[in-house]
Amino acid sequence: MPKRARTIDEYLASQDMANRAALQKVRRGILAAAPKAEECISYGMPAFRLKGKLIAGLRAAANHCSYHPMSGATVATLRAELRSYDTSPGTIRFSARAPLPPTLVRKLVRARIAELDV
Repeated sequence: MPKRARTIDEYLASQDMANRAALQKVRRGILAAAPKAEECISYGMPAFRLKGKLIAGLRAAANHCSYHPMSGATVATLRAELRSYDTSPGTIRFSARAPLPPTLVRKLVRARIAELDV
């Protein structure tokens, strides 16, 4: 059984180069939108907390990467902007070759922060 990552850097180091690069780009977007966010591992995935509340998560799978806004309301709020992505209430899936654009990541993070009122 593989060792569980304790930090985002450990998690990223365990990914192939394409997934690592895509997730790193999303990570930078999250931190640009929420510079005071704390990095952590939550639910077994890299995640970000603001004032103790989860605002985003990300992970890699065999055939895609995913962004987790930690709220179905966030996905619903930005549904029009997410129409070209495969989504479910708590997940936005994207290709490692085409990571989420930084502007969209910022909108997702800001929408989640607004929901939490933090």
